[in-house]
Amino acid sequence: MGVAIRADLAAVPDYNIPGTAPDAIVLNSNEGPLPPPPAVIEAITRAAVEGHRYPQWFSDTLVGRLADDLAVPEEGIAVGCGSVSLCRDLIQAFCGPGDEVLCAWRSFDAYPVFARVAGLRARTVPLDAGHRHDLDAMLAAVTRDTRVVFVCNPNNPTGTAVRGRALGDFLDRLPDRVLVVLDEAYREFVDDPDVPDGIALARHRPNVAVLRTFSKAYGLAGVRIGYCVAAPAVVSAVHKVAVPFAVSRLAQAAALAALDRPEEVRSRSAAIVRERQRLQSLLTRDGHSVTPSQANFVWLPLGEEAGDFADFCARRGVLVRAFPGDGVRVTVGLPEENDAFLSAAARYRGRRSSATLVDRLR
Repeated sequence: MGVAIRADLAAVPDYNIPGTAPDAIVLNSNEGPLPPPPAVIEAITRAAVEGHRYPQWFSDTLVGRLADDLAVPEEGIAVGCGSVSLCRDLIQAFCGPGDEVLCAWRSFDAYPVFARVAGLRARTVPLDAGHRHDLDAMLAAVTRDTRVVFVCNPNNPTGTAVRGRALGDFLDRLPDRVLVVLDEAYREFVDDPDVPDGIALARHRPNVAVLRTFSKAYGLAGVRIGYCVAAPAVVSAVHKVAVPFAVSRLAQAAALAALDRPEEVRSRSAAIVRERQRLQSLLTRDGHSVTPSQANFVWLPLGEEAGDFADFCARRGVLVRAFPGDGVRVTVGLPEENDAFLSAAARYRGRRSSATLVDRLR
């Protein structure tokens, strides 16, 4: 008989890992379509020379730089191996036996998975009819056992965003003992001025933690680095459960070099926003239902057609992310990649229209 595995892990759903295929256009992982700037690559190369040395334990140099840029104390910043690792760390730091984690659904797949891996209850609240967080329903779902609530803003995979007044009201009504994690992985792509800056909220609310990443707008998805801004007591707890030396020298050097080029990041993000708007406009023109997005992707609420649509696109060399029963998320790529997707989507729409007409004629 082999080593016994935790029995409850059998009930934990597998993470929805995006597919790959040779020579395919990859629009299923929310990566940036451009490689890091040359100066960032040079910084990574220089850091590799000292690859035999451990990195800074708490990424002190990067923390200092972020503190200056964000106008928060250094004690209020934790750096991790991508913001997703900090999701896990926050759950481990603030939840114990009998506690529960609350999130919207559908939202980022990792939230309920991390909770259940930690032996906790993961409770989900359906999005509203506009595919947005239903904050009133989430507030009503909070129990005495709720310890952490995730609000993904903009939400992954729907791209919808919670606005300032609604979020402020939610935070005012929530018990102070509950930690609210504002996951702002897509913050740089927001063009709606009513979407709040979570860091401004975290400066004055000790039960708010904000997650951001270098994976998306900064083009460092493969380098793995993100950060958390929160009250010093929250950051101290995160440090206690973090994996030692989880953030490599290369990742720290890349992040510092990327921060030196804010104009380039803004320019790249603005280009993605323009392409996102173009995608939404053309998809809508062609008869597709598209949820307005504030992220670097668009959401098609296709319901039961999601898998069929994704398979149809894949056969035409374009990989998109299907969430069976809900919809399809399509990352905004380069213009020519987006054009290839638009062509596949138009052909799918035409095929469906033809099938509907045949059914009506029968």
